[in-house]
Amino acid sequence: MLDKTGIAKRIAQELRDGWYVNLGIGIPTLVANYVPDGMQVEFQSENGILGMGPFPFEGDEDPDLINAGKQTVTLKPGAAIFDSSMSFAMIRGQHIQLTVLGAMEVSHNGDIANWKVPGKMVKGMGGAMDLVASANNIIVAMMHTDKEGNSKLLTHCQLPLTGVSCVKKVVTNLAVIDIENGSFILRERAPGVSVEEIVKATAGQLIVPDMVPEMKL
Repeated sequence: MLDKTGIAKRIAQELRDGWYVNLGIGIPTLVANYVPDGMQVEFQSENGILGMGPFPFEGDEDPDLINAGKQTVTLKPGAAIFDSSMSFAMIRGQHIQLTVLGAMEVSHNGDIANWKVPGKMVKGMGGAMDLVASANNIIVAMMHTDKEGNSKLLTHCQLPLTGVSCVKKVVTNLAVIDIENGSFILRERAPGVSVEEIVKATAGQLIVPDMVPEMKL
């Protein structure tokens, strides 16, 4: 199965030249490190960066230059820094071609829960609800199961929803799964992972084609 880096590498294969891409907190931020050679992609961070680069090397960090998850980042030549109102105008105006988000739960209808666990203190939902309400292309990057081994790909999300019927694809440590017509569709297996393992780890309705290739990273 994949680690978080492997998930980010696989999602990087979904990037297209010339796209503007928003990376959410967590695993999605790693995608910026694996842009295919020769491809020009502009990463947007909702706290006000367009042209975000990969993470800095140790010793090169600028504590004033951070992404939405408060991690230090770099800027590509020509990058722009602006206020939140302009950042969210880009998001709400649908100027972002791809949004990559983390999640705690995803349903086979494309619903996503990624901002709150009841009973736990949170500062707010941040920009997550704007992103899922405005984006036409959302990929979720997450582990397939929680720490107790319970599936995070469900028939119905149990946690408070962030968005409804908005997720198009999920990349986990076990599989690449598309969401179409109210079902999970298994597209690829992680290296060394069997179809049976993926079926067992998926609680929602999962359609398994006759041939499920192994991911190429």
